[in-house]
Amino acid sequence: MSKNKKTQKKHNNHGHGGNNEHNRNKYNNNSKFNAPSIQKIQGEIFITAKGLGFVKNTELVEDVKINKDDLNTALHKDTVEVSLSHKKQGQGIQGKVDKVIQRAKTNFVGTIKRKEEVIYFEPDDKKVYRDIAIIQDRKSERVESNQKVILEMEPWTDPQKNPKGKIIKVLGKKGDHNVEMESIVYEKGFNPLFPENIEKEAQRIKEQAPADFEKEIQKRIAVADAPPSSWDFRNTVTFTIDPFDAKDFDDALSFKDLGNGTYEVGIHIADVTHYVTEGSLIDKEAIKRGTSIYLVDRTIPMLPEVLSNDLCSLNPNEDKLAFSAIFILDENCEVQERWFGETIINSNKRFSYLDAQDVLDKNEGEFYNELRKMDDLALLKRTRRTKNGAITFGSNEVKFKLNKEGFPIDVYEKELLETNELIEDFMLLANREVSEYVDKLNKKTGATNPFIYRIHDVPKQERISELNDYLRKIGYELKIEKNGNVSSQEINYLLDKIQGIDEEDLITKAILKSMAKAIYSTNNIGHYGLAFKHYTHFTSPIRRYPDVMAHRLLKKYLKNEKVPIEDKNKYEQLSASSSRQEVLAVDAERDSIKYKYIEYMSERIGQEFNGIITSIVDWGVYVQDIDTKAEGLVRASSLKGDFFRIDPKNYRISGEKSGKSYTLGDKIKIKLIGTNLDKRTIDFEILG
Repeated sequence: MSKNKKTQKKHNNHGHGGNNEHNRNKYNNNSKFNAPSIQKIQGEIFITAKGLGFVKNTELVEDVKINKDDLNTALHKDTVEVSLSHKKQGQGIQGKVDKVIQRAKTNFVGTIKRKEEVIYFEPDDKKVYRDIAIIQDRKSERVESNQKVILEMEPWTDPQKNPKGKIIKVLGKKGDHNVEMESIVYEKGFNPLFPENIEKEAQRIKEQAPADFEKEIQKRIAVADAPPSSWDFRNTVTFTIDPFDAKDFDDALSFKDLGNGTYEVGIHIADVTHYVTEGSLIDKEAIKRGTSIYLVDRTIPMLPEVLSNDLCSLNPNEDKLAFSAIFILDENCEVQERWFGETIINSNKRFSYLDAQDVLDKNEGEFYNELRKMDDLALLKRTRRTKNGAITFGSNEVKFKLNKEGFPIDVYEKELLETNELIEDFMLLANREVSEYVDKLNKKTGATNPFIYRIHDVPKQERISELNDYLRKIGYELKIEKNGNVSSQEINYLLDKIQGIDEEDLITKAILKSMAKAIYSTNNIGHYGLAFKHYTHFTSPIRRYPDVMAHRLLKKYLKNEKVPIEDKNKYEQLSASSSRQEVLAVDAERDSIKYKYIEYMSERIGQEFNGIITSIVDWGVYVQDIDTKAEGLVRASSLKGDFFRIDPKNYRISGEKSGKSYTLGDKIKIKLIGTNLDKRTIDFEILG
């Protein structure tokens, strides 16, 4: 048996911290009831699976809690207007939704269930707290039980009635691999297929490309003082290095030894904006998508495959248009000269990371000399960046081996190779230097030309305090500065210290959770995680729309064209949209991983594993299998043989009779007792 020890939490489960003194200033303490001085707020609402809502607002230091009966038809991530309620002190700020300003989505993916003459809809999104009634029509009559569908919800304004929805697409049988992967994509608001008019437009661009290419060769000239190589790099050693299963190639590297300890390194990026013009049908579709999505078994591209995998892609042994950043580097990998411009390349070789690593390891092979020197230069750049405070997270990317039906038969952690870091280092160089160039250009000319930055704010002090409290429970600690901040060097020191230990994944995730999220913006505040004052995303326009915008803007500035300051708002809105789409794409990737984990573990029920405790909550203990990294829950109800008190505040559970206790980071023996694909859960029990 078990019983939970209820503890009053300082922070809610969304991690938005409170400040008691500040909260008191928001209230009239002379009254029995405490009225916030702010009466109404607007914001995005987050809703739990139990139908409890939370809204945050920059004017308040804690989230506004909204009970299920006060949601007034609001659904998860809707933008809402909220009236703040008068509540007793100590209960936090509560409110009621006055109106829904904007729906986050109106399409929902779920499973059809039939019981005699009744048909109902089970949404995949467990945060939909009200049943959606199905509108009867021919499509609903034909759909079978246990088929997955997309339901379009009609306008819902009456909280006393359930919402209604119409089936707009039947995806297929529940449990089918392709159906489930597509369901994840649709649920996040993406479409795995392109509209017919977009595909036709892409095909038209490809058909016109040969004639266009010959004209473009005549036009491509340097728009600034060029280094020793001209705009034509077809006779310079050039290659791509990508994952073995990559289908599109955003970037290529060229190398030339100039003698006297200087080297020309070219970072050549697919010239997407030459083909995808601003305001075109494909451009508008790319804005809607914002990014490519990477699931466990497939890529949902931002651009149609005729562009992403063919025309724009820097495929080997083909003349390709590129937008390039060319650097003259010395033996210390310091930039002596730089040049940006539209180029033509022809990649000599398509390396996988493993192929290129094999050349380096054997000290022989195709383009060994170029690879070796570039690797040496990259290491110098990496070492300097780390010394300056760039946070270095190790790789813990999980990969699944799937059978022909898409069922996972093995799971492993992807190894981070030296060649992965080589590519990363030169992409970082290009991204930073492009951003710096625009900033210096503005300062030199006094212009206010907008640009797209990839920014990363310093972590909030309360998040660092929470992180340190978490770390102390497992025997680690960060040195906090007098101002309450933590240096990136201190984080690096801890990451280096935990490398290779069982707790590494646990601690790394905790640190990442405490960090601010990197976003796109026209307002440059620098990048804390990389320790860069200037940073953009320039190197992946095939798969990220912000890179497309960066290309367009840089091309204008290289031609001394001005961009009206009024356009900054447009680019800021596009940056915000891209940031939102990126979050949804990452969520889709994680959902696909979680689904495959549950499938993988479903055939291992009854097996025992070596686990590590990752979290302790009111309802139980989360444990991660050390080998596969699969995480599951030991439910409080499964703790047998004693009365166990659960103390989430101090990350501990303890037995009243036996004195046995468990805390964060403890290594324990666990047994897998169940999985549930519908609820997306893995259940363990503690042995011994």
